Amino acid sequence: MVAAWLKKIFGDHPIPQYEVNPRTTEILHHLAERNSVRDRDVYLVIEDLKQKASEYESEAKHLQDLLMESVNFSPANLSGTGSRYLNALVDSAVALETKDTSLASFIPAVNDLTSDLFRTKSKNEEIKLELAKLEKNLTATLVLEKCLREDLKKAELHLSTERAKVDNRLQNMNFLKVKSEEFRCGIRAAEEQLSARGLDASLSHQSLVALSEKLAELKQQTIPLKKKLESYLDLMPNPSLAQVKIEEAKRELDIIEAELTKKVDMMEL
Repeated sequence: MVAAWLKKIFGDHPIPQYEVNPRTTEILHHLAERNSVRDRDVYLVIEDLKQKASEYESEAKHLQDLLMESVNFSPANLSGTGSRYLNALVDSAVALETKDTSLASFIPAVNDLTSDLFRTKSKNEEIKLELAKLEKNLTATLVLEKCLREDLKKAELHLSTERAKVDNRLQNMNFLKVKSEEFRCGIRAAEEQLSARGLDASLSHQSLVALSEKLAELKQQTIPLKKKLESYLDLMPNPSLAQVKIEEAKRELDIIEAELTKKVDMMEL
């Protein structure tokens, strides 16, 4: 079946070479069957058209004979204008697909055509409204896209700026780490040199810082004692008792000041 179909398709021309296998044979067989069905349908349509043409010719001959018998009229006797009118009438009947050229056939056909025209216009209006809506949505979408692109550019620029700041801060932090390590090593080396020269450990940086904090604390402790002493000085009680209290306060103050002076002297050294 496949070989016969290919020979029928190509006729006197040589059949192109193709790979023969079950798959190609199946495809060609399917195509041959579909082609055969299509040829059969086309043949039926042609035969139907031939039959309708024969019927139209018979009907035309019948009408022409009837016209000749009734009014002794023939299309050959028409003037040029009459022939054009007759052809226009026939063309209109063909275009409107009427069974004849009578008013009873033309009026419904024209009404149907008018209804189709109104439906088409209505459909066109709906399409125009839909297109306008789509254009509006498209415009809004384009505006939104433009805004998003601008926001994206701003975000990228901001991100680039922030990245540069972060990189700069990282560089500064690394620099400070290096310097801090250098200072730490320098302080350690200096402390080792001072320790090797016999410097008292109490005079180290940490010890001096602790003494300074202790000194500030002692100064804060002397403030209430001084206020207490001043209150005693303002009193007018028993002179001997007041003198005793004053002497006690002076001794406490002298002890604190002596300790404070000692710490200051150590810090100056």
